[in-house]
Amino acid sequence: MTTRRIAVVTDSTAYLPPQVRERLGISVIPLNVLWGEEVLKDGVDIDPPTFYQRLGSDKVMPTTSQPSAGEFVDFFLQAAEDSKAGTVVGVFISAGLSGTVASAEMAKEMLPDLRVEVVDSRSTSMGLGFQAMAAAEAALAGASLEEVVEAAQRVQYRLHVLFVVDTLEFLHRGGRIGGAQRFLGTALRVKPLLELEGGKIEGLEKVRTKRKAVARMLEIALERKGSAPAVRAAVVHADAPDECLALKEKVEAMLGPEEMYVSEVSPVIGTHTGPGTLGVAFYTR
Repeated sequence: MTTRRIAVVTDSTAYLPPQVRERLGISVIPLNVLWGEEVLKDGVDIDPPTFYQRLGSDKVMPTTSQPSAGEFVDFFLQAAEDSKAGTVVGVFISAGLSGTVASAEMAKEMLPDLRVEVVDSRSTSMGLGFQAMAAAEAALAGASLEEVVEAAQRVQYRLHVLFVVDTLEFLHRGGRIGGAQRFLGTALRVKPLLELEGGKIEGLEKVRTKRKAVARMLEIALERKGSAPAVRAAVVHADAPDECLALKEKVEAMLGPEEMYVSEVSPVIGTHTGPGTLGVAFYTR
C-alpha cells in the first residue's frame, strides 16, 4: 500500500460511487437508520433498494442518528492505519442537518496523538461527495493539510445542490424542513423545488407537476452556472432510476460538465426526503 501523509474520510450520506471511493482511497463512516428496535448502518446493513422497498410497506417509520464520538475515534484510527497517514481530514454532512460534525469534533479532542481536521461541508449527498473527492485528490497529489482543506472549501464555495421532492411529509416529520416550511399546507399536487443553502434546506419554488419542477430545476441550474464551466455534476435519485437517467442526459446537454456522476440517495437521506426525490449537484471552475 502506498504511504499517504493525509487520509481523507467522509460519511455515508455522500454515497460516492464505489469506484470513486476505491480510486481515491476515501474511507466512509456510516450514519445510522433507526427502524423500530433495529440500528442499521447506512449502506452497510441496508442499501437503497432494500430501504425504499421496506419504506413502502413498513408501518413503523425510520429515523436517523449520527455515529457516536467513540465510533469516530475507532474510525479515525483505522483510517490513519490503513493509509499509513499521520493526519486525517474528515469532510462530513452539514452541521445544520446532522450532529455528525459535532461527534467528529468530540472524537478529535479524544485523539491528542493523531492530527484530525474536521470540515463541515454545509451540504450532503454528492454536494458532500464532490468536496471529499477534491480533498482526496489534493492529498494524493502531496498537498499540505491546509491545501487539502482548502480544496474542499473551494468546491463548497462554488457548489449548487437543487432537488425536487414528491412530498414535504418526510422532511417535516424528520425536523429537517428548514426554510421549506413555508411550502407546507399547499395543494398535494404541488411539487416543492428545494436547495441546500448555508448548510440547510431552503424552499425555492412551488411547481404544479414533477415534470415541470424538474424542468425548472434545470433552468435554475443553467442560470447559476452562468458562463463558468462546470467541473463536475451529478444527478441523484431516491428510488427513481429511470427518471434519473433521463435527467442525466439533460444535465449533460445543458451544463456540459467535465465529469458526470449518477448516485442514489442514501437510506439516511432518503429517510428525510422520501422516495421519488430527484436532484442535481454541480460546481463551477
